[in-house]
Amino acid sequence: MDSWFASIAQMDRTFVYVFQGILRYFVPALAAFILLRTVRPLLTFRREPEIWAWLCLTNGKMLPLTHWENMVGRSKRSDVVIDVPTISRTHAVLTRYDDGSWTIADAGSKSGVFVNGEKIDICALEPEDIITIGGIPMKLKPRSREQEITLSQLRTKAANPVVSVMNTLLLTALQMLICFSYLMTAKVEVAGSIFAGFAGIVVCQWLLLGFYLFIRKPSFELETIVFFLCTLGMAAISAVKPGETVKQLIAMVMGLGLFLSLGWILRDLERVKKLRYYAAAAGILLLIITLVFGKEYHGAKNWLIIGSLSIQPSELSKVCFVFIGAATMDQIVNKKNLILFIGYTLAICACLAVMNDFGTALIFFVAFLLIAYLRSGSVGTIALACTSLGFAGVIALKIAPHALRRFTSWRHIWEDPLNTGYQQTRSLMCIASGGLLGLGAGNGFMKNVFAGDSDVVFATLSEEWGLLICLMMVACIIVFGLFSVRTAAMGRSSFYTIGSCTAAGILLVQTMFNVLGTLDVLPLTGVTLPFVSNGGSSMICAWGLMAFVKAADTRQDASFAVRQSQEGRPEDE
Repeated sequence: MDSWFASIAQMDRTFVYVFQGILRYFVPALAAFILLRTVRPLLTFRREPEIWAWLCLTNGKMLPLTHWENMVGRSKRSDVVIDVPTISRTHAVLTRYDDGSWTIADAGSKSGVFVNGEKIDICALEPEDIITIGGIPMKLKPRSREQEITLSQLRTKAANPVVSVMNTLLLTALQMLICFSYLMTAKVEVAGSIFAGFAGIVVCQWLLLGFYLFIRKPSFELETIVFFLCTLGMAAISAVKPGETVKQLIAMVMGLGLFLSLGWILRDLERVKKLRYYAAAAGILLLIITLVFGKEYHGAKNWLIIGSLSIQPSELSKVCFVFIGAATMDQIVNKKNLILFIGYTLAICACLAVMNDFGTALIFFVAFLLIAYLRSGSVGTIALACTSLGFAGVIALKIAPHALRRFTSWRHIWEDPLNTGYQQTRSLMCIASGGLLGLGAGNGFMKNVFAGDSDVVFATLSEEWGLLICLMMVACIIVFGLFSVRTAAMGRSSFYTIGSCTAAGILLVQTMFNVLGTLDVLPLTGVTLPFVSNGGSSMICAWGLMAFVKAADTRQDASFAVRQSQEGRPEDE
């Protein structure tokens, strides 16, 4: 194997130059073709909501229940709107369970909720029970077996196995070309590491696709995009720190394990409710352990060193935070739960402030804003929270000199290009030198710049592979956000909707901070670029967040987080 790597490294320089010249045009074209094939199904599927049951009024009117959890009230924001003065704006919550049973709960209404004439707080429903809300009687009518089958067939079907296999073949070809281009310019002693990194990604994606085909879930669009991003990350590491490709591959495998484990957990909402408390404890415990035993780097005490391994526990806490923040409707209408979540958020941010990790604290705060808005729909609450952040930010800059230095150099990098502005001035020059198509693998200067594979990885990839590839990279993250918004209208449960939108929001905000920080549009906060930046904790976290996005995919036979009956028909999850 070493002799093979040596023969590649000793290839004629003219051939290498011509080959890389061809790749400068071919790689962006192939990448664009792959992404067009994978992105289009994610943004064009039909969004007709499924009907799980009906509320039948005495006047013969049938109101459809299109979610597992339905808010009934007079407000236009309710899932079931009954515009009668005696009904409160948010009056009751109708909830469906895995076994097909339903319950109704009072949502703090003025007149209460009655079942068969008895006032209740929460009650299991039978088909003939008479529900009275605001003096209006009604019955719950579950859908029939025939309606069930008909409605399930209306779902947009996921990609067929042939399309998924073809997309993966195209991605494999792209990965082989990028890998070969780095092997031609790399030193023999690191060639094996580079080859192992790219080969490992190829093996993982085919094993995952094989697993999906085995369980009859052929949709592989989201995963294809993620593996494309991981490939670009491996390219950046091969250019800057080729000896760390295997370490990043191991982190990706661990992230895949978390992705599949979370997907299994999210198949059952009752299991999710039980595990939320353990996730809350794990999220805060990880930060407390870091406070006690962590090591400080570049002004922030956010690393745990275990032997030769370095871990950033705050990255893993993000997954726990989304798990805690997402909530079912019966928890949303309970103000006590929201107060507890606010307290939990304050505890998380306080730990991060003591650790001087203000970049991560800002990510958590943005996640909190997303969750708070999705839970309450109150713009006023968000405005108040943002005002509080402004005051907290001023205090943080006063007590954290390293954070203040980043802000003072923001928009002034050219005034001190050899010191505080070194990273960003070199990044901007390298992005300009790379142009639209790049200089070719291993031909960039960014490998000599600190954090060229993490904090300013956008510049490294722009220089070597061109701005077009990097714009596609950013577009991939944006697609996750757009897909989450599209699936929200069909969300089976508010838990999946909030979890998916928040997870995609975190990925989007991290991308924005990383890319715009590199370009000096925003201060450089040291936030990683999901799936691309070198960092095991970041990679594991990004895969964990993708589990929430995948679980919200209600297309027919699309998500492994959606149960399937033995007959092959999607079950009433």
